[in-house]
Amino acid sequence: MFETLQALLSGLYQVFTWPTFSLMCVGIAVGFVVGILPGLGGPTAMALMLPFIFKMSAVEAFAFLLGMTAVTATTGDITSVLFGVPGEPTTASTIVDGHAMAKKGEAGRALGAVLMSSLLGAIFGAFALAAAIPVIRPLVLTFGSPEFFMLGVLGVTFVASLSGEDQLKGIIAGGLGLLLATIGLDPISGIQRYTFGQLFLWDGVGLVAVTIGFYAIPETIELAVLGTSISQQEVGKLGGVMQGVKDTFRHWWLVIRCSALGTFAAIIPGMGAATTQWLAYAHAVQSSPGKERFGKGAVEGVLGPGAANNSTLGGSLITTIAFGVPASVIMAILLGAFIIQGIVPGPDMLIPPPKGKLDLTFSFVWVIIISNIITVAVCFLFLKPLAKVTQIRGSLLIPLILLLIYLGAFAEKNAFEDMLVVLFFGGLGWVLQKLDWPRPPVLLGLVLGPLAENRLFLSTDNYGLAWLWRPGVLIIFALTVAGILYPILKERWQKRDDQAPEAAMGASSRRAGKLELKFSSGALFSAIVVVVIALALWQSRNFGFRAGLFPWSIGFPVLAIALVQLGRNLLVAGDHRSAAGGTETGPELSTKVVYRRTLATIGWIAGFFLAIWLLGFSVAVPVTMIAYLKAAREKWPITLLMALIFWLFFYGLFVHMLHVPFPDPALLEWIK
Repeated sequence: MFETLQALLSGLYQVFTWPTFSLMCVGIAVGFVVGILPGLGGPTAMALMLPFIFKMSAVEAFAFLLGMTAVTATTGDITSVLFGVPGEPTTASTIVDGHAMAKKGEAGRALGAVLMSSLLGAIFGAFALAAAIPVIRPLVLTFGSPEFFMLGVLGVTFVASLSGEDQLKGIIAGGLGLLLATIGLDPISGIQRYTFGQLFLWDGVGLVAVTIGFYAIPETIELAVLGTSISQQEVGKLGGVMQGVKDTFRHWWLVIRCSALGTFAAIIPGMGAATTQWLAYAHAVQSSPGKERFGKGAVEGVLGPGAANNSTLGGSLITTIAFGVPASVIMAILLGAFIIQGIVPGPDMLIPPPKGKLDLTFSFVWVIIISNIITVAVCFLFLKPLAKVTQIRGSLLIPLILLLIYLGAFAEKNAFEDMLVVLFFGGLGWVLQKLDWPRPPVLLGLVLGPLAENRLFLSTDNYGLAWLWRPGVLIIFALTVAGILYPILKERWQKRDDQAPEAAMGASSRRAGKLELKFSSGALFSAIVVVVIALALWQSRNFGFRAGLFPWSIGFPVLAIALVQLGRNLLVAGDHRSAAGGTETGPELSTKVVYRRTLATIGWIAGFFLAIWLLGFSVAVPVTMIAYLKAAREKWPITLLMALIFWLFFYGLFVHMLHVPFPDPALLEWIK
């Protein structure tokens, strides 16, 4: 016990030695920028920084890398709240209620809540790492592939809470996300699945590209249609931030629960922050008595993901340090740092010095805590100007958001085709938003898909069908069924109690509605979903057992549920949502104006892409900026200044510093 305490204090001392502390601050600065910039991503930044650690000591190297990683989720929340663009894929869930609060003029409150909950979540995860390391090995070893697969299924069932009032749509959306995860080469057999002969799809669709498309493009269209700033109301003074801080402590039990959820879910390999953020959001919805507030600016929808995002780092470090098993992409890259430093993860990391490196392990704990304290303190100092960003005219922000969209799409894999993926999923996300289909379950399915597929195959290969009767599988399956049925039954009980006097009339109306078909945009979309799933299953007939097992296991049940949803759309009276429904465009805007502005914005989004393709990024950035700002009737001085600033930002960071290999313009190729 004394040796452990001594190692804990030694780790703290090593962090505060000058070379280590200064390098940690450099890492924090890099992470601050990386988190705010959409698409660059923590894994990309860590991969770029690995060459710099060769001459560092072990504690210096990990202070630099972990200091950078620990703050990306925190600063990524700032971009998610203010712009509706995820600074990190792990902060996408913050958009749902955080950006909604910003549009209501509560940006300061949302930022205060997410920053304070992030700090508490990071501290919780760090202390969990310190406490769990000696005892975690027996716990993790009790889980086999069947239990891991069922945990993935359990995670997808949380879509019932993410889907608002219609759990059926949420389950279908989650199934679509799982099917999207099968695009690419099968990891074992190497068979192409749903690649349509396109080489760039061999690696599947990128989470960053899908996330940016799903959220940034629909929000950009809405901002352009409204013709206002991001916030449709005045941003409150700095006191709004303190209200968010108070919200954190008023809902302290939710913050602790979501921190624990993020930490312990992240222990499981594959269940990183990209997954736990949605699980935490789902838990916040489930545990709230006012579920109808979520998606419209509920502070609990900010607190839950904020706490979970930052607590996952401590949890994912547990399996990485103790077993050398990377629990996430970040941890996989961090293993490269272990190799560079000549350190072997495992029992040696749990033994006090001089025989082991327990002091280095505890230095990880202190780096997480200290770096988050520094980051949150710096953020609070600049929250007032950050909150005021939401008052900038939309015409000035939209070209910047479009630039971030395409830079973020390209920067993940340096692939031009990813920008097409963003456009496709941007259109799909816009349609889902209009028809009240939930978007988060699609992303959750996309994240959980590879983990679930791998575990399903291993379970079937090792145990046959006997894995279905393992006690752990049965327990998790029971929890899954309960998680699906309970919200449905609870809603029905409430409706029966509230509408008992009108039951006879309601039944008569429903019977009358079933006598005729009611075609609508919702029915058309459901029909398209049915056709897409059916075609996917038809194409999978030649995959073989290994490559086809997961698509079949997911596709057939989801197809059946989609047919039920199609029947509801066709036969239930009152489902007549128009293509323009579901958008808060304000009563002062006519339908004609909405359509005109929507088409114009879609044209600009497509035009920006065409300009990048024809002229290349370097020329397209200033040209499109000037064209858009002048079309928005901005004055020439502001237009030229903004275009220059945007171009310097793009060229200085991505071209000069990061040396991103942007593609040559197609126009130049044609001339040659």
